Amino acid sequence: MTADEHATSGTVVLDVAGLSVTIGGTPLVDAVTLRVRGGECVALVGASGSGKSVTIRAALGLSAPGAVVAADRLQVGGQDVRDLSERRWRAVRGRSVGYVGQEALGALDPLRPVGREVADALRLHTALSARERIEAVRAELEAVGLDPDLATDGRTAESLSGGMRQRALIAAATIGRPGLLVADEPTTALDAGVALRVMEQLRAAQERGTGVLVVTHDLGLVAGWADRVAVMDAGRIVEEGPTASVLRAPAHPATQSLVRAARPTERPVMSTAARPEETAQTAQTAQRAQTEPALAAVGLTRSYGTVPAVADVSLAVRPGRVLGLIGASGSGKTTVARMLLGLETPDAGTVQLSGQPWAPLPERARRARRHRVAAVVQDPGATFDERWDVERVLADALTAGRARRATGALAARVDDALRQVDLDPAVRLRSPRTLSGGQRQRLAIARALATDPEVLVLDEPVTALDATVQDAVLGLLERLRDDTGVAMVFVSHDLRAVRRLADEVLVVHAGVVVEHGPATEVFDRPQHAVTAQLVRAAERLAAGPAV
Repeated sequence: MTADEHATSGTVVLDVAGLSVTIGGTPLVDAVTLRVRGGECVALVGASGSGKSVTIRAALGLSAPGAVVAADRLQVGGQDVRDLSERRWRAVRGRSVGYVGQEALGALDPLRPVGREVADALRLHTALSARERIEAVRAELEAVGLDPDLATDGRTAESLSGGMRQRALIAAATIGRPGLLVADEPTTALDAGVALRVMEQLRAAQERGTGVLVVTHDLGLVAGWADRVAVMDAGRIVEEGPTASVLRAPAHPATQSLVRAARPTERPVMSTAARPEETAQTAQTAQRAQTEPALAAVGLTRSYGTVPAVADVSLAVRPGRVLGLIGASGSGKTTVARMLLGLETPDAGTVQLSGQPWAPLPERARRARRHRVAAVVQDPGATFDERWDVERVLADALTAGRARRATGALAARVDDALRQVDLDPAVRLRSPRTLSGGQRQRLAIARALATDPEVLVLDEPVTALDATVQDAVLGLLERLRDDTGVAMVFVSHDLRAVRRLADEVLVVHAGVVVEHGPATEVFDRPQHAVTAQLVRAAERLAAGPAV
């Protein structure tokens, strides 16, 4: 059955009932029932570890080795898929269901031309000639906003930006016109403009009659784009219904928590009748604003070969203040952050740390002050030595690598470091791999703070976290900013998070600063077209498709 036929019949394209998944005797998913019809968009949401991805991978025959999957009913496109071999599953996934994952570079072969990747479904499941396949691929690439010449010019996924890769993956998933399209966190790593375009492509597939299942932690995305929503908690579907009804009056505590965390939160504005402690805090903030910058950069410029990445970027952030650094994918944000950290050497320009030279300097000249600048990245899991437990991670940071185990006074300092980021000291002997995404991010922040830095550079620190965990981590950063006076550079494409945390915002486009000012001014009254476009895209993404 084609997607167009689904559009008129509303046929059930995914029918799951009584699905359970266990690994090593541990239940991960229990009694899940889920249904998607052609022409509708269903969102599967839940906190980290709730079972969303386990459920989807089981429904698509992609469970991890050792997983035991059982179901009362499991049908894709009307076909019972409970006992399919891997060979038959591959045929189903190519013909009846398309899959769009979060990590497009991992899903696309980095050594294989993108055009061939997109053409696979046609080559395997249709009788089209080579010329007809090329024309179909060109049309599909153009439909998702990519250069049609990708069909034949040999470019690979490594040569594309993150947003372009994601759109190529959508083209590969939709070109065969499957009845079901599953998108697992399709916009998590993308700026608002690219995310909007991705969602518009999923909507286009839906309008052709494809049933779309979006797995996401972004309730803003759910509110604007999904017809129905199913909420998971502890491996079960705990609430399901029309999106507007569920989000307006959530019945289950898990749903209520997600909705509450997703509501916009801005930094408080002082009233004219401030309490004494508020007045003292305001005076302290004003004093910090007049102090010497903790970090200052002037004229930073960086090129890769003949390709300019950053040109003449200047910025400053003072103790106890947060500078937001925003811009579209490929704008140069991360390059700026790496130069601030001393991980890349600018071709021109300088960086000063508390008035003293920081870059460009040889690393041996910076080594004694390296602890004064710390970083927190989007996925801290990759930065932890998998052989170390939590205690050793923090003991190493607290002693600059001189201690492997924490005893006596050092053990107390490790516990204090954990408590500072709201982690129970009981996790000290666990591997970071066993922690949730939010716990790992808290551990990364604790490690960064262990050196008592003057500056914290945060690169997309909450992007991959669900709404509840995002809210908690942002609250933690607010408290640490106020309690410790550390200066922060907050790099993110999440305008909601930047608006909540930042005092000032720097907007970067094509490696150049196009706007700089107080956060409320920049977001409420953007002066540059690029800033206005970012704000407008974020608003449209939250609002959903144009009627």
